[in-house]
Amino acid sequence: MRITRNIFLGLTAGVALTGIVSCASGARSSAGGEVTGVGGTAWAEPTPYGMVLVDRGSVQMGPQKDDSAWNLKANPRGITVDAFWMDETEITNAKYKQFVFYVRDSIIRERLADPAYGGNEDFKIEEDRDGNPVTPHLNWNKAIPWRNPNEDEQRAIESVYRTNPITGARELDGTQLNYRYEVFNHTEAARRRNRLDPRRREYNTDLPVPTDVPVISKDTAWVTDDGEIMRETITRGLTGDYDFLNTYIVNVYPDTTAWVNDFENAYNEPYVRMYFSHGGYSDYPVVGVSWEQANAFANWRTDYLRRSLGKQGVYIEPYRLPTEAEWEYAARAGVSENMYPWDGELTMSDDRGCFYANFKPQEGNYVKDGHVITSRVGTYAPNDFGLYDMAGNVSEWTSTAYTESIDRLTSDLNPEFRYDAAKEDPYRMKRKIVRGGSWKDVAHNIRSDLRMWEYQNEQRSYIGFRCVRSQIGFAKGNKQNNKK
Repeated sequence: MRITRNIFLGLTAGVALTGIVSCASGARSSAGGEVTGVGGTAWAEPTPYGMVLVDRGSVQMGPQKDDSAWNLKANPRGITVDAFWMDETEITNAKYKQFVFYVRDSIIRERLADPAYGGNEDFKIEEDRDGNPVTPHLNWNKAIPWRNPNEDEQRAIESVYRTNPITGARELDGTQLNYRYEVFNHTEAARRRNRLDPRRREYNTDLPVPTDVPVISKDTAWVTDDGEIMRETITRGLTGDYDFLNTYIVNVYPDTTAWVNDFENAYNEPYVRMYFSHGGYSDYPVVGVSWEQANAFANWRTDYLRRSLGKQGVYIEPYRLPTEAEWEYAARAGVSENMYPWDGELTMSDDRGCFYANFKPQEGNYVKDGHVITSRVGTYAPNDFGLYDMAGNVSEWTSTAYTESIDRLTSDLNPEFRYDAAKEDPYRMKRKIVRGGSWKDVAHNIRSDLRMWEYQNEQRSYIGFRCVRSQIGFAKGNKQNNKK
C-alpha cells in the first residue's frame, strides 16, 4: 500500500467525492477485573461518488480452456481479492479535464502571489488564524479574478495560455501543466529487512543481529530552468522514514496527437483537435493518458477529497489504479466461467442482434456496433456488479507491472506485482498490464480473461483507465461472488 500526499508545482479543479473518518474509541466498563476489550464507535463507509462496491470473493483467473484458433492455452489460477470500490465507468474527458484545470488554476494562483505578477498575498497562506507560521500553501478560497482583472492579474492568467502561431487561436499551454506529488511507499517501509532497529530484522536467535545497513531506492524529481522534468532514482543506505518518500512530477495534459500517431495513413486530424477539447465528447472516456498520468490523477483525486473534508492529516483510503486481479475479478463479475463481462461466448444477443460492447465486429467495419471510435461511457448494459464498459470502448491501465512469469511471482491472496522502474532501467522493465480491449479490437481481444501490456509512458488513443478504492470494514458478500 502507498500513502500519498501531494504538493503543487504548476498545479488544479475536481469532482467532490465522499470520504470517511474513523471515530475515537474508549474502554468498556469491566466487571470483576475481567478483560472485556476496547470498544469503538461504529460507522458505515459512504459510497464514493460514481463508484460501485465490488464485494470480496474468489475467481479462477485466466483462460479456462484452450483456444487453438488463437494458440491460447488454459492456465486458470484461483485467487481471492478483498472488497473495493470501483468507478462504474471509465474516467471521462470531463473528469480528467477537471484535473487539468486544477493544475492550471494552481499555476495561476501561484503566480498571482508572486511579486512579479503583483504579489497578492491573499492567494497564499503562510500563517494560521493566530498568526503562527505554517507551511505555505495555496488559498483555494480566494477566487481567481477571471472577470475584470487588473494588468498584473491579467498577465498571470494569460501566462498559462499560448497563441497558436498558425490559427492565431488562444489555447491552453499543456507543456506547463506539471503536477508534483509525493508517495510514501508503505509496503517497502513495512518490510522486515528495512526496519530501522536491526534487532527487529532477524528473529532467529541462532543468528547474530544484522549489522549491515539496508539499501533502498528512492525516486526524486525536479524541473529545470528550461522547464524540463528531470527524474532520478537514488540508491543509498537507509537513514529514516523519509527514505521511503518518493517525489514525482508529471505533465498531466493528454497526448491529443495519439489519434494520428497510432494510425499511419489515416485522416484522424479532427479527433486531434476536438476529442479532448470539444464539449460533445465530455462523456467519452479520456485517452492519450499514460500510466504515469493515470497515477497522478488518482493521487490528485485523493488529495482533493481530503481537502474537501477540510481536515488535513485525516487518513482516507487512497484512490488508485486497480490491480490486475481486482480488474479481472470485477470484469467477470466473480464468475470463473465468464470469459467476457456477460454470460456466454457471444458478443451480441441472438434474438435482437444487439451488441454487448464497443469493439470492431468485422475487418474494416468499426461501425457495425453503432460506433466508429469510442462511445459515451455507460452506453452498453453493465455487468452483474454494475460496472460499465469492462469490455471494449477503451483498454484500461492496471497498477500491475508486466513480466512473462507474473503468475509464478504473485500470491493467490490480493495478488499484485509492482515494479517502479528507474529511469535507467531497460525499457522492457517499464511495461504495465492493460485489460479489457478497446474500440479498435476484435472480439477475442476484449475478453476479460486475457492479459495485454503497454509501456508506462505511452499515450494511446485506445487506452484509458478507471480508479478503485479499498473498502474499509466488513463486506457482506455479493451473491454473484459465490456463483460457480
